[in-house]
Amino acid sequence: MSAIIKLKFFFEKHGFHVSSRLADSLGMRASSVRLFFIYLSFVTAGLWFAVYLTLAFWMRLKDLIRSKRTSVFDF
Repeated sequence: MSAIIKLKFFFEKHGFHVSSRLADSLGMRASSVRLFFIYLSFVTAGLWFAVYLTLAFWMRLKDLIRSKRTSVFDF
């Protein structure tokens, strides 16, 4: 077997079993733990998108409030 396939099998055997071990230690179902991690990933991605939109709105608002002069002689 190639090294990549061995590495893939290693992660499938040891890495994907984390949610079921965590669920066993917490006394809940593994599907609930997996669903929690999926929801958490969407929330964290959505949070940064909301921060991005807030900063973009803030910069646009700043440009609207502070008018830019085209010349030194404009009032």
